[in-house]
Amino acid sequence: MSYSYPILTYTIFIPLLGAIVLLFLDKEKHNIIRWVSTFFAFIAFILTIFILRDFDWTTSQMQFMESHTWIPTIGSNYLLGVDGISVPMLLLTSLLSLISIVISFNITKRVKEYFVFFLLLECGMIGVFAALDFFLFYVFWEIMLVPMYFLIGIWGGPRREYAAIKFFLYTLFGSIFMLVAILVLYFTSEPHTLNMLEMTQIGPSFPHNIQLFTFAFFFIAFAIKVPVWPFHTWLPDAHVEAPTAVSIILAAVLLKMGTYGMLRISWPMLPEGIRFFAIPIAILGVIAIIYGALVSMAQKDLKRLVAYSSVSHMGFCMLSLAAFTSVTAMAGCMFQMVSHGLITGALFLLVGVLYDRAHTREIAAFGGIGKKLPVYTGIMAMFAMASLGLPGMSGFISEYMIFIGSFPSYPVIVGIAILGVVLTAAYILRMVQNIFLGEFDQAKWGHLTEINVREILCVAPLAVLTLAIGIYPKPLSDLMRATLENIVTLMAR
Repeated sequence: MSYSYPILTYTIFIPLLGAIVLLFLDKEKHNIIRWVSTFFAFIAFILTIFILRDFDWTTSQMQFMESHTWIPTIGSNYLLGVDGISVPMLLLTSLLSLISIVISFNITKRVKEYFVFFLLLECGMIGVFAALDFFLFYVFWEIMLVPMYFLIGIWGGPRREYAAIKFFLYTLFGSIFMLVAILVLYFTSEPHTLNMLEMTQIGPSFPHNIQLFTFAFFFIAFAIKVPVWPFHTWLPDAHVEAPTAVSIILAAVLLKMGTYGMLRISWPMLPEGIRFFAIPIAILGVIAIIYGALVSMAQKDLKRLVAYSSVSHMGFCMLSLAAFTSVTAMAGCMFQMVSHGLITGALFLLVGVLYDRAHTREIAAFGGIGKKLPVYTGIMAMFAMASLGLPGMSGFISEYMIFIGSFPSYPVIVGIAILGVVLTAAYILRMVQNIFLGEFDQAKWGHLTEINVREILCVAPLAVLTLAIGIYPKPLSDLMRATLENIVTLMAR
């Protein structure tokens, strides 16, 4: 399918255009700034709906491609395209960006700068999922760093500067590994190319040592983003200190870029690398599952609990990626990426709703607030059940596919990983019990107000999609199937 206009370019740069428009607005006109930001994020979201509508699900070929000469001296082109693994990420990014902007309407500090940075961040995120040139991919990857650093460092919590610097240094450290790997591949290829599609075709012909070296460097770069244990330590600080909307984007989109990079670049491009490192990656995955769940059980801060649960849930992605010969495992990874984005994005949103009213996230400080906030409690309970993998929710489908797909390759490791489901249920149910059940302290929490209409409208799409994927996963599965089958075939070379 092709359009008479470059739809991917529009989708990427409409948020950037919105950021530029904001620069010309009066910084005191807060409502105008908020609605203009919403408008541009909404346009980007609608464009991704068009992409989904006209996407051919039956082929693994790149679609909506755009190619223009960009920097001929280094062989870099402005090359864009999407397939069955990038379209779900585009939709997730545009939807969560729109929701995050609307939930940020309560931001009152330096409003204009906040929304400028947010739209710039959306531009970078969408660009990563559409870029097919290494140089372009790297540029979009780095563009995200700057707005995220300022969003945490200016609008975050008491330790915001420490968290922002830690996030920046960690991610920059990973980017250096990625840059080295790209340069090695560029100078190894003959003729030299930065075209990711061409590199995927010739990658298996690279010498064994080159494949292992570049695979390891790409893995470190992407593992920091996932984050894979032991590269995860930036995540809890960034989540806890970031404002609500930034926590949503961190959990729902930025963490997925690591696994997306593995699926798009290092796995199909360097098949000898994944064959060599598969077992260590599976072990790292199961460590993350168990470690993240155990640390979540020990948390007293609700937001930190959700943050560490992300480490555990993304461990399932690593386990499935290690089972690279199974289309079911690969599909489970993609389902987990989408499901975790919806569920954890919603959990961070709901944690922010409670914090706005109570000004604390300490789990032990609450008790029995289900009597005071029945609607909020119902929504929170639903996403809590989705997070622990209750059948009928997207989380259950994801984990089931991962276990089924990974078991033939790693029966013992999968058996250990299943313990993570039990641990997840333990800390989720403990959290629900401590906050929503028991005696209600009227004197302390009698002033709490129910979740409002704006907040419900923000969380409603996430609830609908969580249930829809859990009850009827076939459309998402069909969307990705041809691409995932092709990736598994490429890895078998």
